[in-house]
Parts: sequence; structure tokens; C-alpha cells
Amino acid sequence: MRHLISCSIALACATAYADEGMWTFNDFPTELVAQKFHFTVTPEWLAHVRASSVRLARGCSGSIVSPNGLVMTNHHCAHRCIEELSSGKQDLVKAGFVAKTAREERKCPNVEVNQLLEISDVTQRINAATEKLSGGEFFEAIKGEMSQIEKECATSESIRCDVVTLFGGGRYNLYRYRRFQDLRLVFAPEFSTAFFGGDPDNFMFPRYDLDVAFLRIYENGEPARTDDYFRWSAAGAAEGELAFISGNPGKTSRLSTIAELKYQRDIALPEELLKQARWRGLLAEFQVLGSEQERISTARLFSVENGFKSMEGRREALVDEEFFAQKVAEERDLRGKIDADPQKKALYGTAWDELAAATERLKRIRKPLAYLERGQAFSARLFDVARQLVRAADELPKPNRQRLREFAESNLPVMRQALFSPAPIHRQLEVTTLAHSLSEMREQLGPDHPAVKAILGRNSPRELAEALVKGTKLDDVEQRRLLYRGGKSAVAASGDPMIRFALRIDPYAREFRKHYEDEVESVIQKNSERIARARFAVYGSKTYPDATFSPRLSFGRVRGWGEDGSPVPPITTFGGAFERDTGQPPFALPRSWLAARSRLDLSTPLNFCTDHEVVGGNSGSPMINRNLEIVGLIFDGNIHSLGSTYGFPPNARAVAVHSRAIIEGLEKIYGATRIAQELHPVSRTSLK
Repeated sequence: MRHLISCSIALACATAYADEGMWTFNDFPTELVAQKFHFTVTPEWLAHVRASSVRLARGCSGSIVSPNGLVMTNHHCAHRCIEELSSGKQDLVKAGFVAKTAREERKCPNVEVNQLLEISDVTQRINAATEKLSGGEFFEAIKGEMSQIEKECATSESIRCDVVTLFGGGRYNLYRYRRFQDLRLVFAPEFSTAFFGGDPDNFMFPRYDLDVAFLRIYENGEPARTDDYFRWSAAGAAEGELAFISGNPGKTSRLSTIAELKYQRDIALPEELLKQARWRGLLAEFQVLGSEQERISTARLFSVENGFKSMEGRREALVDEEFFAQKVAEERDLRGKIDADPQKKALYGTAWDELAAATERLKRIRKPLAYLERGQAFSARLFDVARQLVRAADELPKPNRQRLREFAESNLPVMRQALFSPAPIHRQLEVTTLAHSLSEMREQLGPDHPAVKAILGRNSPRELAEALVKGTKLDDVEQRRLLYRGGKSAVAASGDPMIRFALRIDPYAREFRKHYEDEVESVIQKNSERIARARFAVYGSKTYPDATFSPRLSFGRVRGWGEDGSPVPPITTFGGAFERDTGQPPFALPRSWLAARSRLDLSTPLNFCTDHEVVGGNSGSPMINRNLEIVGLIFDGNIHSLGSTYGFPPNARAVAVHSRAIIEGLEKIYGATRIAQELHPVSRTSLK
């Protein structure tokens, strides 16, 4: 990764702003936009964008695009729903799906959408609860106060509340959402066109993907009515045009210390890359066993390949000597300014060293923490269900403040939705993935580790996986409900082998979680807060925080870049897709496209790139113009964008589906005129 550039680690020098930043809605730089683009972002404009944008709770973004609750996102964001609604007889991933009527819209088993209602600052309350505390006491206090704030805020199950940590703890904001859990699939193209080019084209440009899907929000069994939605642009995005992206970028680490970056560069990323490479090989072998095996593992393989390429790009950024030296210089500059002021030094001077010591402790426990507590040893949906039931039985009788965070009152609706999802579980894949992960655990922790002995006994990983998966009845949703309602006594009395297995593992997992929270996470959190305050004291706070999978707004232009001395134009067309078609995967257009070729305007824009910042979580983000109209749909970034986790590469580009391409495809390829009319600015009609 070459030529990564940032202003300072705080990105706070006002004269050096690029079209950079993933800004919170309550701190958007309206003056900067007015100065650069001669466009006034009003409070009313921001409120409409906030209310028309949504978050898919399991890791993506979306937008409301009609008064009838129609939600636009990416195919790969809706992929799980599409796969869970499929079967061996009807593969909606491969064939695509069009609901010709409202009655044909099909309910997704496990999708939650959040619409942001309000942001409030709770920093003083959090700081008051944790003042003068450290270690385990600090962690219990901050965890308990967050859970209490969220419980007070979430007055019903239709409201979701999250306390979001910003600037590493320099600020805490409470995000209040409206929660929707009845989402119906309306439209999805074939996987082969949503991911045209496959892994070779992933994070590349030019691109030729129709990576779009439509879901619909339902309330009380009817399509949700709303006045908050984006209209559709007839023209779509044009080169050089100002545009905005409203989404939920997942995680960046631009404010991380050098100790944390070294841990990522030298330990975490190399280990994760090796692990993902093994998973990719395993799943590729599983896919060749047959068409059904291919169908049920496609989403998992896609996720692994995407993650591998993303992590590879992040590591390339950190091994770039010039870039890393710049990060070192930035930290040295900040620490120098703190040390030069005796008062600031007394408050903040030791924070970096204390955080570095915690990172050293993390190195020693990282493997048992990852495999036992974070579940890397137990890669199976059936085990996830068992652990949720076992821990719910332990946690729910406790006061809200004392529970594990995932079992706090405000988190229970999304937990129960996943736990009682009727989505099919594929036992052959479960055995394969569980056996592989158990084998990796034995390899990484060693056969003499007490937990490994307790878990495997005299069994091989494969033998244990087969016995657990074949013996459990947890794929029956009613069995899960009985155990959940029965609580601790029902779980303790259960003879289900997967429940017994989760019970056997839990003491080991909790031990390492406790160790991590008391000696690592609490120290990192406490000292990240101190460093954030130090940064504010030196540079001020007029900047954007690291991404936290919470709603953000960014601005930029439709713009290409130069690559090895040659320009990369920012817009591709349908004609380019047909030129790229080889008839062989992953460059094979589906039959629907080939049959529609004569009807298509091949000059219609298909994909385009912009100089906005995007990271994982932005998938499905709407791109809008100044008139609050949809001009595109974010689905990827280019290869240079992979360094965005740690800085702002000048050639980083966001990649989007053009709004005209979506209408062209709906009308001329898929015959989805009902949906096109609902979107189209001229012929929009009510649902029939």
C-alpha cells in the first residue's frame, strides 16, 4: 500500500481537511461543506437524511426509498436472508427473486433494521460512574452504567438504545433507534451478477456488479408507512458531482497507539490471515462435494474471501515503512506536547506506557481468549445456540448492571430474534466447520492444555463434532424455547449433548474473559480515554471519531484517479459488463442478462467510483445528491481503500451501483415493474 497520507493522528488541523471524514450527525462540518461546495447543509436536511437512512443490525447499511417502507441495501447484505429462504429445490441465491405482488414478499428469518431517532451526550454520566476507578472495578462500573443508561432509554422492544464509545472514550453518546424486525424480501438479482467478477474483482475497479437488494419493513402485518424516505434521481450520479454517503462504517483504528498498531501488524493480522487461508481451503473443498454443498456454503466462503483480502490490505498499510514512520512521528509529537506541560503530563503522561503493558498481557492470553471465549474453537451455529441458552440461564436472573453486556435488557430483543430464528441449519456443514475449528484449537493451544483435554477427552475433533451435531435437537426452535423459558433448572437438567458440551466449556471461557476484562480491556479503555483527553487538550475536538458501526455522513465527488500513469475513469456501463463476460465463472453473466441484451441501453452507467471514505459496514449505504435523491448505492471500495482503517489514502475510492442501472435492470432484465414504479420519480405508484 503506497502513499498513505494523514494530517495528524488526530486529523484535527482545520486547514488540512480533504473530502475526508465519517462524521456524526450531531457534529457535521456544515461550514466546511459550505466553504468547499457552496452548499448549505441545514438542520432540516440533516434530519431528513438521518431518518431516511437505516442500519442493518448484523453489519450493513441501507436506506428507505419509498413511503411504503421499501429498504434498499446490497445483495451481499441481504445474502443471509436470501440463503435462509432458499432450499435445494428453490435456490434464490442462484436464480434471484422478484416479488411480483405484495403477497409474494417473503419474511426474512433473522434481520433487524434500526432507524436513528436521537443522539444525546452521556459522557459526564459515564465519567462520574468510573471516576478514580481502575482495573476490574473500572470495567464493571462502565459496563454497568452503559447497561443502565440503555435500559432507561429503551422504553419498549420497538426501541433500541446503544451507548457508543467515541474517540476511544473521550466522548460517550447514546444512540436511540427505532427497531424493526419484520423485514420481507422484495427483490434480489442472481448472485452471479451481484458479485460479477467474484474474488478476482473484489476491491477492484472498473466493476460491473448489480449488487442490490430490496427489503420491506412491515408493521402489524402491513407495509410500514413513512414520510421519511429518499426520492430517486432520474439522472443519477455525474462525474464531478457533489454527493453524500449516509452509512454505518464498522471500525477504523486511526487513533490507535503505536503499541496497538504493532500488535495488529506483527501478531493479530498475520495469525488471522493464516487462519482465513485455511478456512478458504476447507470451504472450497466442501463446495466440490455437490451442488447442495456448494449452495449452503457459498455465503461462508464469500465472507472468508472478502475478509482475507481486506485484512491483507490492512497489513500492507502497516508494513509500509513510510506510513508507519509517520504514525510513530504523530504519536511522538503528541506525547512531546503533553510532556512539555507539567499539568498535562501529570494527567496523561503515563497513558501510552500503561496501554502498551496491557497489550503485552493480551499477547499472552490471546489464543485461549479467541478459541474458548470468542468461539473460534466452536464454529457451528448449533454451538452458538447452546452457548446462548447456557449463558442466558446464568445471566438473566442477575441485576441488569451485573450481566454480561450481550445479555443486558436493551440487547435481549436482537438476541432472542437470533436464538429463535427458524432459519435452516445444515448438519453436514456444521460437522465440517466444528471439526475444523476444534482441530485448530488443539493445534494452537496444544494437546496438553487443560481446556483442550476437557473438551476433546479421548475423541478426535471429527469424532466429537459428529457426536455433538448428530445428537443435538437444538435445530428444533421449540426445543430452544423450552430451554430458554425453563431457565437454569431446565438447562442443568438437559441431556442434549450440545448443551452439556457448552456447560463443560463455560468455566474455562469465562475465566479468560474475566482475565481479559480486568487486566487488558479495562486498562486499554481507561488509558484510551486519557489519550483522547490529551488529544483534545492539544488539538481540540473539531474532528470526526473512529468508525464504530454507528450512523455517519461523509461528502465527496464522483471522481476517478490515476494508476501507474494512466487515468482510471470513474464510470462503467452495461456495455462494459457484456465485454467482460467470458461465459465462465466468475465472469459469466446470467441468462437473464443475455436474454435482455437487445432491450438494454448499453450506454447506461452501471458502476462508478467516488472519493468518499468507506470501510466495512458501509455496504448498502445510500449515495444521495444535494436534493436528497438517490444517485447510487455503495457496495465496495477499491484496493487503495483497504488502508483506510489506519489513514486516508489519496487514491482510495468508494465503489457504487449507479441509480440508473438499478432502474434499467429492474425494468428491462427482471420485469420488476412494480418495484421500478415505486422508485421512479415520474411513474411512482402506490403498492398494488
